[in-house]
Amino acid sequence: MAAQEKVIPTIIVHGGAGNMHKHEQVLAEYLKGVKIAVKAGYQALCGDTGSALNAVEAAVSSMEDFHIFNTGRGSNLTVDGEIEMDGFIMEGKEFRTGAVTCVQHITNPVQLARMVMEKTDHICLAGPGANKFAKLMGVPEVSTESLIVERRRKMLEEKRSFNPDTYDTVGAVAIDADGNIACAMSTGGITAQMEGRVGDAPLIGCGGYCDNDYGGVSTTGDGEAIAKVTLARNIIFYMEQGLSAQAAAEKGLHYMENKIQSHPAQGGVIVLDKYGHIGMYMTTQGMSWAYIQKDQLHYGLLKGEEFVEKTDDSM
Repeated sequence: MAAQEKVIPTIIVHGGAGNMHKHEQVLAEYLKGVKIAVKAGYQALCGDTGSALNAVEAAVSSMEDFHIFNTGRGSNLTVDGEIEMDGFIMEGKEFRTGAVTCVQHITNPVQLARMVMEKTDHICLAGPGANKFAKLMGVPEVSTESLIVERRRKMLEEKRSFNPDTYDTVGAVAIDADGNIACAMSTGGITAQMEGRVGDAPLIGCGGYCDNDYGGVSTTGDGEAIAKVTLARNIIFYMEQGLSAQAAAEKGLHYMENKIQSHPAQGGVIVLDKYGHIGMYMTTQGMSWAYIQKDQLHYGLLKGEEFVEKTDDSM
């Protein structure tokens, strides 16, 4: 009988996908941000106390704290100029899940989502209920103004209508040495969205899903389209049918494009299988991403682009 393949501890992150008509300096910040995030996640993945769950939380928290991404400080603004954020986290052994949606006045939605998972009997808290829970948990409250960056304010002034073009949801997927898989997401939604809009990120099986028997997925893109086809769970389904992480990622996004005909249903996905093999695909012009595996940092932004560094040189 053939020996079972050994698990490769791995973490992969994305900083959102979209049509990359941004200033070169902004694009460079996206790459900087995902590299910082994946290193933070990798440090939480390795060592005696490392775990996939800690890794994805650390990576996504890093992106929430980095001004360039659409979550935490840097979130998109609603049509009324407010900030409403979503966070999600899941582990693939027992399917424990936590999420928050339409939460305000906090910096790290993913951390609150993990508290929902570990401190309540629920899987998702919304709006004022999520904020009430945050206060109960001692999460510091911050002003909306402290979360707004000027670039997002200008985006709202230019659009003032719901017009998805760049999908800046951030996410992470990790597998640890014990074969446990976790995924996490965080987003500030879409510029000029209506108050109370819920996209794919906090919905289990839509923006993220994981199962230790097959793999883990995090998506980014047209949230309404992703939710309609339960994209993350669909990709896991393809892996259950025997497709590789890469083949499942590609098939999942093409399925969404073919099924949603009312508008361009674009996006990007990152995938890990149960051994740490990577799948990554986008139907947009680009997606900022990074992963660390076997002490090598890989990252890129545009289709077909990949840079490699030794983690010893960059951490």
